[in-house]
Amino acid sequence: MAKRIDLDAPDPAFLSFWRERHLCTLTTLRANGTPHVTPVGVTYDADTRIARVITGKSSRKVAHAVEGAGHAAVCQVDGRRWVTLEGRATVHADPERVADAERRYTERYRAPRPNPDRVVIEIAVRRATGNLPQEQEQEREQQQ
Repeated sequence: MAKRIDLDAPDPAFLSFWRERHLCTLTTLRANGTPHVTPVGVTYDADTRIARVITGKSSRKVAHAVEGAGHAAVCQVDGRRWVTLEGRATVHADPERVADAERRYTERYRAPRPNPDRVVIEIAVRRATGNLPQEQEQEREQQQ
């Protein structure tokens, strides 16, 4: 069952889930208001409440983050476990910010391929919802 996640006092299961290696989806809005959903790697910093996606500066993700009123959501799914983070997206080309995002991506996934046109989409997370069943429930599901 989905529930609102307290970003001021996140549950250890929430924090652990965002350290696991999972692909996610990024949803941005096109200029006409329709959603654009694409698979991405995401890192999340609970202290700053920033989710980061690295991508090329000419990608549709970047154009939509700029055109679509800046609203975005990332969703991570693993079986019945899932979390969606929502907030305002901004695009940054600053080399220090991009390098920080690449470092975080490397820690969670692997080193990204070289891309001199890389930017980082930063989502200032304002809301999180999800379903993170307790360990006992997960064990029961795996046995079935």
